[in-house]
Amino acid sequence: RTIPEIRSMVKYKADVEKGVVTRAFERKGWTRTEDDDWNIGWFNVGNIRAMFHPDSGIRLGDFQMVNHFPNHWELTRKDTMVKNIKRYMRETGRETGEADRLDQFVPVTYNLPADYNLFVEEFKRNPSSVWIMKPTNQAQGRGIFIVNKLSQLKKWSQGTRGVGTNVPVYVISRYVDNPLLVGGKKFDLRLYVLVTSYRPLRVYMYMHGFARFSNV
Repeated sequence: RTIPEIRSMVKYKADVEKGVVTRAFERKGWTRTEDDDWNIGWFNVGNIRAMFHPDSGIRLGDFQMVNHFPNHWELTRKDTMVKNIKRYMRETGRETGEADRLDQFVPVTYNLPADYNLFVEEFKRNPSSVWIMKPTNQAQGRGIFIVNKLSQLKKWSQGTRGVGTNVPVYVISRYVDNPLLVGGKKFDLRLYVLVTSYRPLRVYMYMHGFARFSNV
């Protein structure tokens, strides 16, 4: 078969009507379908979870792929990302002897309220340290505050422990007081990658990224 013929055989299903993704699909000559014989599925997280819930009985066919990996959100939530980084460093450190080098890349961090007692022990060892506390699933600076006294957390801890499933989850990290600055401003880098496989890990990095600078 010719390449155009193969492209015309590819079917996609999406839960968005129009957008950059669907336009890219159409430029490739792929055909949109509302049936279950799609090859490429582009869905939001909520729909993915509902479609492939264990009780649904739906499984991907050998000819199908979707735009999410199971538990991919663990890379974007601050608490689960910290857990995974720590686990990775422990596992690789058994071979490299560098398991204690985590603080070279990630400041000392605890999940609250789960690690509250561990944090208190660390705070007492270094009472002059400054910490920064962030909600696990928010962005753009919302809900962030600085902690330099243990009393600032005691009321918060007493009000959240044992409340049930609605306990607000935070991460608290040692504050980096001498960060790298560009033009006297803090910044971060936004880079984009496409992950097509976890086992083996296969990642494609987009060549163009950008830097975001703070206003102060």
